[in-house]
Amino acid sequence: MGTAWMWIGFNLLVLVLLALDLGVLHRNGREIGVREALLLSLGYVILALGFGAGVYHFLGPQAGKEYFTGYLIEKSLSVDNIFVFVLIFLHFSVPRRNQHTVLFWGILGALVLRGSLILAGTAILHAFHWVIYVFGAFLVFTGIKMLVTVGQEPDIAKNRINLFMRRHFRVTEGFEGRKFLVRRNGVTYITPLLIVLALIEITDVVFALDSIPAIFAITTDPFIIYTSNVFAILGLRALYFALAGIIHRFHYLKYGLSLVLVLVGVKMIVNAWFGGKVISTELALAATAGIIALSVLISVLKTRAVPGAQEKREAARWWVPGSPAKAGAETGPETGPDAGDDAAADTAAVADAAAVGEAEDATTPRPGDAEGPPKG
Repeated sequence: MGTAWMWIGFNLLVLVLLALDLGVLHRNGREIGVREALLLSLGYVILALGFGAGVYHFLGPQAGKEYFTGYLIEKSLSVDNIFVFVLIFLHFSVPRRNQHTVLFWGILGALVLRGSLILAGTAILHAFHWVIYVFGAFLVFTGIKMLVTVGQEPDIAKNRINLFMRRHFRVTEGFEGRKFLVRRNGVTYITPLLIVLALIEITDVVFALDSIPAIFAITTDPFIIYTSNVFAILGLRALYFALAGIIHRFHYLKYGLSLVLVLVGVKMIVNAWFGGKVISTELALAATAGIIALSVLISVLKTRAVPGAQEKREAARWWVPGSPAKAGAETGPETGPDAGDDAAADTAAVADAAAVGEAEDATTPRPGDAEGPPKG
């Protein structure tokens, strides 16, 4: 469970890392390149592994194994978020600098929401043991659903959250720097950036409903669950900027992530049914690592000889919560990120498109708004 001082100390560490990220490393929304993002992501991984070594030493070998297994599962499943981030940012033509702002606030919100879900899930499991079967069945169902949707392209223009916000709020024609709200002639407008942030937050909540039950298959210790989740999320922003340009090279990882969910769901159900660890934590750790490593290897080998345009079409096929699948639509050449270490040219094009209002969903006036949102 962890002592009160352990909880306080860990949360203070998180606050320091967030302050360092926003206030020092990326002050004023400074863009980070691929190399810096890779180093920062590696730093978060090293920090997470070091923390795990501390858990192993101070809380015992079993707690250490549970932490490392939970961290690997959560870190692997967080790649789901990156696939969705790419699709959302491309659809709305979000400039790279604004992506930093959205992801910082999105991840900050994710930490709070996931913490609440973990505490609620722990309390429910302790009060009603049978819920573990519900969690396990939900993971198996979600894993199979994700396998089915790998080949589907989402229609983000018809996303329920996107449509709801555009029907109920006035939306500016284009981005207003990094602002989420602006006032014009005494009237408040939301910007497309706020719609993007809402999509990011709700997507994380939906994915958290998968990933958090997944770690309950490993342990019910809230401290282990919380810390492994937080470390997986903290490095997500850096990981996105490190992989965004080459995420299309990891198409088959989608299958691997789906299988991981099925695996941990089966583990949860089997162990609960037989009242013991029929499928051990060590076996789950090895199987998860093997599935992820194999799917990454297959992705790299399979996409090596695939034309870039086809890679990008495949990258655009994934599940975005609230978005129906496009019926028989072909993915255009702009639905996937440009490969390469530096997406500066693509970023400039996206920024220009956003500035002149050429994004696909740049604006939709609120019904009854005679003149529509102001321009400029």
